[in-house]
Amino acid sequence: MWRFRVVSSLTLFGLFAVTAMLVCYALEPRSHWFILAFAGACVLGSIYGFLQGAWPFGLIEAIWSLVAVRRWWLVMKLR
Repeated sequence: MWRFRVVSSLTLFGLFAVTAMLVCYALEPRSHWFILAFAGACVLGSIYGFLQGAWPFGLIEAIWSLVAVRRWWLVMKLR
């Protein structure tokens, strides 16, 4: 028999964050704005990591967001 589990809002938030990261990363060659959007999605992933108790994940995602913002800044300087 099928049993349906209710998915928590925190889990849905995490799913949204990592999906946004994947989509933005895939679309980065199309526009420099996707690099900045990727950084924002990394911030969301970091928040998710800290909220669910996986602080190493949250910390690494925060660092990734800084790396992405720096990459965006360097691309903007070249324009």
